[in-house]
Amino acid sequence: MLIALTRPVPASLPRCELTHLARTPIDLAGARAEHDGYARALASLGCDVRPIAAADDLPDSVFVEDTAVVLDEVAILTRPGAPSRRPETAAVAAALEGLRSLARIAAPGTLDGGDVLCLDRTLYVGLGSRSNRAGADQLAAVVRPYGYEVRTVCVTRCLHLKSAVSSLATGLILVNPQWVHPHEFEPAEAITVSPDEPAAANVLLVGAAVLCAEAHAGTARRIEAAGLAVRAIRMQELAKAEAGVTCCSLMLRNGS
Repeated sequence: MLIALTRPVPASLPRCELTHLARTPIDLAGARAEHDGYARALASLGCDVRPIAAADDLPDSVFVEDTAVVLDEVAILTRPGAPSRRPETAAVAAALEGLRSLARIAAPGTLDGGDVLCLDRTLYVGLGSRSNRAGADQLAAVVRPYGYEVRTVCVTRCLHLKSAVSSLATGLILVNPQWVHPHEFEPAEAITVSPDEPAAANVLLVGAAVLCAEAHAGTARRIEAAGLAVRAIRMQELAKAEAGVTCCSLMLRNGS
């Protein structure tokens, strides 16, 4: 059983942090409808969806992925790169209690969960505007006893590493080669996004299905051509807040 921790869209979402996008009006009701559809999709794929209490004073709190890195053996509470986001971790820590032993990233380290891609026993950490070397080094120290290796990747043209690359299946990734080079993740094989869909590399593997934003139909066809099932979900309003499909949940295996 997969557990999916989620958090409702806050009333303050239109004041979210932005790094690479110009601010445009966000339809709050539309964003909430998209988030509800996201949760329904996870549930339909067999996930135990567990919402964390809303935090209307924290504009980015819906993007719960950034607050922790959850492995089978341990959960690492992050120290987000944007100071406004650091209060988000307290409620996530409470939700993870009893599910995992907890570790924490401390100053001067910064780490966003969206910058951490786990492929087998390797954790790739994107170093950019949100995650720094000290955060990556602290993560490496926590996970090394469990048999994980940490490798760093430079991220400059997008918000998070998983804006540019995500996992499709064991040994297979989806990547925007204009934002990060596929050779960084060898021996994994790579499918590249449709050239007119630069933000399409962020997808979420849930069981045997891949959640993909419905706006990225060209990339979805490439994924399906590789023999994978795609579930398209609407992310139009959430995308205005630099959200991707992975951002809105923390996924963990139950009973690990």
